[in-house]
Order: sequence, then structure tokens, then C-alpha cells
Amino acid sequence: MFPLRDSIPRVHVPYSVYGIIVLNALAFAYTLTLSPPETASLFHLYGVVPARFTHPWVAQHVGYPDFGMHTFVTYMFLHGGWLHFIVNMWTLWIFADNIEDVMGPLRFAGFYLCSGLAALGVHYIFNPEAVAPVVGASGAIAGVMGAYFLLYPHAKVVTLIPIFIFPLILNIPAVLYLGIWFVVQFFSGVSDAMSTSSGAGIAWWAHAGGFVAGMLLLPVFRKKGRCYFCAKPEGPVLYKDDFRR
Repeated sequence: MFPLRDSIPRVHVPYSVYGIIVLNALAFAYTLTLSPPETASLFHLYGVVPARFTHPWVAQHVGYPDFGMHTFVTYMFLHGGWLHFIVNMWTLWIFADNIEDVMGPLRFAGFYLCSGLAALGVHYIFNPEAVAPVVGASGAIAGVMGAYFLLYPHAKVVTLIPIFIFPLILNIPAVLYLGIWFVVQFFSGVSDAMSTSSGAGIAWWAHAGGFVAGMLLLPVFRKKGRCYFCAKPEGPVLYKDDFRR
């Protein structure tokens, strides 16, 4: 499933979302100037390699520099290809503006980074010996999706479903779209953990962990009085009279 748009209008200009997309675009543009060996080196130095921190002495012996805590943030701004970059940035664009509406720019930036860190932590728990670098904004974006799941279950997501040569475009409830997405990530992680193969190179547990982290972090970063279209027991409620559609 690929989201095309959602039904929740934004109220404020999403400055943090714009900034995050620009930073990701600049980082991706830089990787396009590199050769494959240079890109691999960049991912190992600025992506997160779990084994680098599980066995720091071995990592130092094979050439990793000391420390490397900066990678816990920089990994969120690197992408492994056009599809990886476009899907992540488009998904961020669809869901994140409404979450920034609820938090404000600075709180949203903190929420985004914390979601990415939590997603990385869950990936590390399940893959402490992994030598492949983790890169991408997917874990942090999953946190955005988790918050959206709680705040806007009444929303609709216009969704492209490619079925052979006859793609479908459906108006799906957000609670169903995001619920299916989370279930797919969770059971893909379980399947990958039970498999003896190396998997498809997708950090399923980071996605599932980021989603749950987003739900748990929402009360911490949510700003009172800014939830203009959130669901209430009686339905969507507006907290501001002069909102912009």
C-alpha cells in the first residue's frame, strides 16, 4: 500500500517537517556523487552498525573510529537508493504535518529524533551482532505514524494498491491503513528472526519499535490546545476557530 494523501488539513506551516526533508534531500544528493565503495564507507561511518557497539575493541581493530555516538542521529538522514528515499520522504510528508500541528516545530523535532532513537534501540535488541549498517528515516517516520494512529483514527488515507496491471485507489480509514502497516512490520520481523537466511535487508523491528515509541512518546511531546482535528469520543473536535484549511 502506498499513501497518496490524507483527509486531515494542516493548521500551521510545518517548518520542522520541511527542514527534515531538506536535510534528507541534501544528504541523499551527496551520496549520489559517491562511488559504490565510497557510499559503503559513508554508511559504515555514519550509519549504525550494531556489532560496532557490541564489540567495540574488534570494531576498532577493523578500522572503525572510537565512539561513534553521532551515528545514532546521522543514520536517520541517509538512504540506500531512490525508492528508499522517495517512499520515506513522501510518507513523512503525508502524516507528519498533522503531528507537528499538535506539538509545534521544536517539540516535533525532539519527538522525531526520539522516535528514531527508540526504533534503533529495538533493532539493536534483536540484531546485536549485525554487521550491516542501518540507514534511513523509516524508524523515525514510524513514530510519526504511531502518533497519527492515536490522534486521527477517523482520518481517511487515499491509498494506491498495485494489484498486477490493475492498480486500485481506495479511501481507507487511517486506523485500518496504519494498523495493517504495523501488523505487517511486526510479523515480518518475527518471520525474519525465525529465518536462517539473512533476510531482505529491511529493519522490520525498527519500524515496529518506532511505531510503538511514537504512541508512547505522544503524551510527552503533545502541546495542550493544539489538537484541532483529533478524534474524541463524540468525533473530531476543533480547538481553534480561525484554522486554515
